[in-house]
Amino acid sequence: MSIPVPSATNLLRDTPTGLGVDVGGTGIKVGLVDLTQGELIGDRLVRSTPQPATPDAIAGAISEMVEEFDWAGPVGIALPSVIHEGVARIAHNIDKSWIGCDVGELFDRHLPGRPVLMLNDADAAGLTEVHYGAGEGVDGLVILLTFGTGIGSALLLNGKLLPNSEFGHLIVEDIAGRGFDEAEHLASAAVRARDGLSFAEWAPHVSNVLRSIEDLLWPRAFVLGGGVSEAADEWFPLLENRTPVRPAVRLNDAGIIGAALYAAGHSGVLDLSGALPDGGV
Repeated sequence: MSIPVPSATNLLRDTPTGLGVDVGGTGIKVGLVDLTQGELIGDRLVRSTPQPATPDAIAGAISEMVEEFDWAGPVGIALPSVIHEGVARIAHNIDKSWIGCDVGELFDRHLPGRPVLMLNDADAAGLTEVHYGAGEGVDGLVILLTFGTGIGSALLLNGKLLPNSEFGHLIVEDIAGRGFDEAEHLASAAVRARDGLSFAEWAPHVSNVLRSIEDLLWPRAFVLGGGVSEAADEWFPLLENRTPVRPAVRLNDAGIIGAALYAAGHSGVLDLSGALPDGGV
């Protein structure tokens, strides 16, 4: 049964407002966003991700969910994929048929007559954190990493998104002496759960990944998200990298907020010319 959702009819009179969609492997979340405060307006709408999670199945579900909102403005959609030149290049926790999909054409069919902007889900979370969260006000390079099934990443230089980074696939040397592997195969939250590691046992692996990134880019701050960030007090003090580390603060709403912000900026609802990548993603 559908839950009540807020009407957007008069919201734009009072505050810049956007609509964001966050697509995950198990659920799709949609919500109205106050773009001044970076907060959801009312409850978000949540449905299970269709299985199989093909492009048309997901786009159809999003279309139905968006129709439950009284909303005619731009729609931002955060996808678990690299979106490069309008094409989905990878598929994390969704059907492999997304690879090579022209996402612009897909959503033109399912959400006709309105601007629809797509971006990577970690990039959406990164935009949220530098504009409204843990990375706000930090000069220079901020790197967001999300620890879950894998490791997602977002790079933001002086608040401007550098899209489609994939630091989860960075090859690093395993401190356990098992050779070299991708960062997310050594230090994701899923690895911690699989191996039954305590925070004290897991933190050195995270530190190793952070130091490997620092050796390449020397960021001003790391923002770490994912469910494990809720226990930041237990394991952040155990990290041994050089760069200040901050816990993400927007958590489960970051994808919705960042997607709405991205769409609003590209559609001219907000002036975000200094924050968005030139030419889109």
